[in-house]
Amino acid sequence: MQKFKIVVVGLGYVGISNAVLLAQHNEVIAVDVDEARVLLVNQKKSTVEDPEIDEFFKSKPLNLKAILASEVSYKEADFVIIATPTNYDDKTNYFNTGSVESVISEILKQKSLATIVIKSTVPVGFTQSMRDKLNTQQIIFSPEFLREGKALHDNLYPSRIVVGDNTPEAKQFATALQEGAIKADIPVIFMGSTAAEASKLFANTYLAMRVAFFNELDSYSLVHDLDARSIIESIGHDPRIGNHYNNPSFGYGGYCLPKDSKQLLANYEDVPQKLIEAIVNANTVRKDFIADQIIAKNPKSVGIYRLTMKSGSDNIRESSMQGVIKRIKAKGIEVLIYEPFIVDLLFFHSRVINDLEKFIQSSDIILTNRYHPDLEGCRNKIFTRDLFGSD
Repeated sequence: MQKFKIVVVGLGYVGISNAVLLAQHNEVIAVDVDEARVLLVNQKKSTVEDPEIDEFFKSKPLNLKAILASEVSYKEADFVIIATPTNYDDKTNYFNTGSVESVISEILKQKSLATIVIKSTVPVGFTQSMRDKLNTQQIIFSPEFLREGKALHDNLYPSRIVVGDNTPEAKQFATALQEGAIKADIPVIFMGSTAAEASKLFANTYLAMRVAFFNELDSYSLVHDLDARSIIESIGHDPRIGNHYNNPSFGYGGYCLPKDSKQLLANYEDVPQKLIEAIVNANTVRKDFIADQIIAKNPKSVGIYRLTMKSGSDNIRESSMQGVIKRIKAKGIEVLIYEPFIVDLLFFHSRVINDLEKFIQSSDIILTNRYHPDLEGCRNKIFTRDLFGSD
């Protein structure tokens, strides 16, 4: 197999998992603006919570080193993978693609001939617009379909590999991903860049829709005193529905589903739709409903067990729990937070108590999006919609 020189820019869970995967058989330089992340990689430690990345660092001879963005040269690279953040801006109804554009600009400024692979999530049509604007065909888009906490696993056993181009370089990149994977016979799909961008947003919006559906089923069951678990198990036996990805929660969150569904809705500006808008709005309705359930119990203090979306993740961005917290605090109810990785005494003006026993004793009700054995001794205080003990 041909060996490539690959630069990966951005060391969040997409960037670090791709860097580790490709460093098995290629020379990989990992790049970030955060000195702490660069140091972690050079110490053979993951920048995100992901057990398989940690295991690979310990057991695999990876050809991987990390440097700061200010030190990088792109001239010798065969591929540059961009995995920088593209947060959704509610004011412009558009992903903030500034970091992606900045990297592309620097690559072209250095007159590098590298194929630029965008892994960051971008609006539909972004890649083609950059090609047209910069008069280059070097830029391709390849969406990722990774779960937080299991990003490397999902690269080792991918459901599919999608590349938004059909050039020899696009095929080489797909082959490099296949070579790093453990799974055999991976479906590889080549399509236009705009179609690939759409496939990413539609996939995540469908997942958001599924979360929203089972959450609304659960809301109905709570109001009418029905057994939501038995209803979900019953309908899941229909093979067209399936008994998976069906565990109720306080709402969908994390890096991808909230922003991707909003961006897809924004891309529907000139296209008739009702469902996509409903998927976005359903998440707000669910958080309102959960907060109202708690407020109705008239607690003096509400404990929040973990801000993270799920077990095995260290991400609290866009977590549904934060939306519920805001609604509860607006009613003047004290909120206490248990989150071990937060070292500050306050989180958005709420007290952080990381002594578990003290946290339990101080809370009238304890909210947890996902149940944990730590809470076994205080079940009478727990409010959760985790029916199946899974994410």
